[in-house]
Amino acid sequence: MECNKRIKSIGHSGRKSRKNGKVPGVIYGKGIENMLFEISELELNEEILQNGGHGFVNINLEGENHKALIKEIQRDPLTRKLVHIDLEKISGDKKITSYVPLNFTGEESVGKAGAVLQKERNAVRVECTPDNLPKSINVDITNGSVGSVFRLSDVEVGEEISIIDDLNTVVAAISYERNTVSMDMAINEEQIKEEKEDKKKN
Repeated sequence: MECNKRIKSIGHSGRKSRKNGKVPGVIYGKGIENMLFEISELELNEEILQNGGHGFVNINLEGENHKALIKEIQRDPLTRKLVHIDLEKISGDKKITSYVPLNFTGEESVGKAGAVLQKERNAVRVECTPDNLPKSINVDITNGSVGSVFRLSDVEVGEEISIIDDLNTVVAAISYERNTVSMDMAINEEQIKEEKEDKKKN
C-alpha cells in the first residue's frame, strides 16, 4: 500500500488527512523513529476487508518498503469510519505477540438444539514468528451441548503458535438462555390472565 509522510502541525494534521479521504497513522519499531503517514481510506478499507484488521501489511513509505503488524485500528464510534491506524515494523523472524480473532464453527448445531452460544472472548493473544501468524483461530463447538463451557485450553493451534493468555479463560458457553426468557414471558402472561380472571370474579 502506498503511504505518504505526514508532518504533524500544531492543530490538526490528522483532521486534514481525513478530510482529504486519507487515514492518518504512525509506524514504529526497534531501530526506527516513529514516522507519521497517511494512506488512502479506500485502499486501507479494501485491505482490511480482504485480510482482516489483524496481521500484516506491506507499505511503501516515500520509496521505502516496510512490513508491519497492525497494532490498532481506531474507528469513529458513530460512523464506523477509519480515523487512525498504528503499525509496528517487523524485521526478520523474531517472534511477535499479537491478538488473533476467534472464529466459532458449528454454531448451527447449537441453534438447532434450541440453545444459544454466549461468546465471552472474540480474540486471543498469541506469540509466533511473523510468517506463522494466522488470520483467525477456529473454536469448534459442534459437539457441545447445553452446559458446555469452552476454554482457551480447548483451542487447537499448531506447535509454532503459543497462546499467551491464561488457558483457563472461558471463551464461550452454551445455554438455554433464549428459551428461558421465552418461558419467563409465558409465565408472566399466564399470571396476568389469572389476575384478570380473579378481578372479574370479584
